[in-house]
Amino acid sequence: MLGLYCQGLIVYIETVKRENPTRKSLNGITENKSFYEEICVGCSEKASHAPLFDEQLLKEVKEDNPSPSAPSEVVHKVASKFTYRKHHELNVAAGEAPKERKNGNSINRVANVNTKSRLKTNGGRPGSRRAPAEEVMHLAVVACGNRLEETLIMVKSALLFSVKKIKFHIFAEDPLAAHFEKGLGQWPRSIAAKFQHQIYPITFSVGNQEEWKKLFKPCAAQRLFLPVILKEVDSLLYVDTDVLFLRPMDDIWAFLKEFNSTQLAAMAPEHEVPKIGWYSRFARHPFYGVTGVNSGVMLMNLTRIRSTMFKNSMIPDGLSWEDLLHPLYQKYKNHITWGDQDLLNIIFHYNPECLFTFPCLWNYRPDHCMYGSNCKEAEEEGVSILHGNRGVYHDDKQPAFKVIYDAIRDFPLEDNLFQSLFYPIQTKFLDTVNTLCGRIPQVFLKQVEKTMRKVYELKVVRHVRPHH
Repeated sequence: MLGLYCQGLIVYIETVKRENPTRKSLNGITENKSFYEEICVGCSEKASHAPLFDEQLLKEVKEDNPSPSAPSEVVHKVASKFTYRKHHELNVAAGEAPKERKNGNSINRVANVNTKSRLKTNGGRPGSRRAPAEEVMHLAVVACGNRLEETLIMVKSALLFSVKKIKFHIFAEDPLAAHFEKGLGQWPRSIAAKFQHQIYPITFSVGNQEEWKKLFKPCAAQRLFLPVILKEVDSLLYVDTDVLFLRPMDDIWAFLKEFNSTQLAAMAPEHEVPKIGWYSRFARHPFYGVTGVNSGVMLMNLTRIRSTMFKNSMIPDGLSWEDLLHPLYQKYKNHITWGDQDLLNIIFHYNPECLFTFPCLWNYRPDHCMYGSNCKEAEEEGVSILHGNRGVYHDDKQPAFKVIYDAIRDFPLEDNLFQSLFYPIQTKFLDTVNTLCGRIPQVFLKQVEKTMRKVYELKVVRHVRPHH
């Protein structure tokens, strides 16, 4: 289209010069025909063909604009007409049905609009009418045994607060698959519209299937094989079934943009205080950093993982992720206690440049409060993701965790978040203030209250039109 627009300028210049041979200037407009031929790179026709349309185009412009304010206005009108007409001819030649001609003014307006919009679209500028594809976040979880309810409550917590759509990748034993379909299918349409899901069987691509399945806790080792199984997924957040979101998943997803060129996964430290950390005191194998990392919340760039050769203590040249897993397990299986988490610690011990660590408030566990409060970020900002390991959602050892779990489980979807979720949590939390983890209520309540206010603003305030 730019080439056609240039030819329109040539039409005007040649016509005006022919009608006014003594005229020396066109008010600053370049009169050199070859100049336009040079800048109109890619024109399908040479400028020498342009005079065939001279009189007709100029006549139409003069009739529509008997007294233009400046020659540049005539240039624009002629160029627009020329562009529109040539584009129309090309469409007809390609098989488009020609549109009925309207009066000159209508043609002029259409020509101007077409010229502008097509230039923006062809150039890929912000004026393009094509809407950007909606970003979807991917979340994976592995459920075996009696973890059905926990998993559904985790999914529920993610949907309550998140903004962007989520695709859940649920790896489950065969007997649980139908129960997941039933549970997810019972939620209201307003919630169902916020997510997609796919259920996968438990599979391990290398080694002994039963041995992998029994590593540490049922099926947990499945997470090691996510980069191999989910080949079409670029990035992913993996969480254990006993995780609860107290903040939009969008916020932890944003850490992906903070990765440097070598980082391909993110986890939180296993502990904040080395002298009471498990790895720093008891590990019989290499681990990441000073206290190791906890894999219950793990953000992954799967594309990078699949394309990286990982350093290790076995092969000098490194191994791909898939080729590394089985020999690594065979070497350390008699020295690991926490199964797949230990294997991840070994991998990132030898490849520390590949790991991004996020603060403990993104993976807050009983260990952060049962020996005294040792997650300063959670004290300041509140817990973002609650990880109820040690079975604390299902006993009375740490009631502060159980209060949050029970409240989200019992919350009727589509009810008012403050009335039916936050106030029950706040009220029941009063019974936990004499416990080790409940004695600092703001750790558990601060972020969830802030999150609910944001959700309220998004759902209600933004949709109320101001009165004029």
